[in-house]
Amino acid sequence: MPENKRNTSAETAGEGEQNAGGRRRGDVLENAILQAAWDEWNEAGYTRLTMENIALRAKTNKNAVYRRWPSKAKIVAAAIGKHLTKPEGLGHVPDTGDVRSDMLALLHGIVKPMQAIGGETIHGLMTELYGGNLIASLPEMLSDKADNELTEMIRAILLNAQKRGELKLSEVSPQVLSLPANLLFYEVLTTHEPVADDTITGIIDDIFLPLVRLSREPS
Repeated sequence: MPENKRNTSAETAGEGEQNAGGRRRGDVLENAILQAAWDEWNEAGYTRLTMENIALRAKTNKNAVYRRWPSKAKIVAAAIGKHLTKPEGLGHVPDTGDVRSDMLALLHGIVKPMQAIGGETIHGLMTELYGGNLIASLPEMLSDKADNELTEMIRAILLNAQKRGELKLSEVSPQVLSLPANLLFYEVLTTHEPVADDTITGIIDDIFLPLVRLSREPS
């Protein structure tokens, strides 16, 4: 009963806004909805967040929300993408003078926003966006990651390392090059949690660097 009252209030608020001649359209309305979703997520958390409450907070009707974002997962993902700081690793190639330090800086910069989002939201997003059978979907998902922005950042890091004589980039296979991105993606999908710092260190020290250093020129 209380939920129905809130739904009715949300719809009435939207109708009243339109009837008053102050109807918002396009980017103005979308930005208001995304701001409402962001505020609602921060206040209520992912599990308790509802489309109806987003509409109520945005002073519109829930149909206006559903037309743009058909599910809670999609509007939360859009709100996070709009409001959360872009990962430091994307768009900036670390160049510390050491390939290990560069890779750790890159991956930590990527993971930091995920840690801010938190496990509850990541779990909800992964479940709703990809469904229950995540493992069966992994090959298809990972196939789209081979040339993504993170992999290109890794390529740039290894190119700098090659200039310092640490390795030979031409002998690093595409599979090894995309491995850190794929492992991060796999970790999030299977655990539904932000990637821990020690997991990042393990990916670099135990898996990636041993493979990359096989390409080093013989002394």
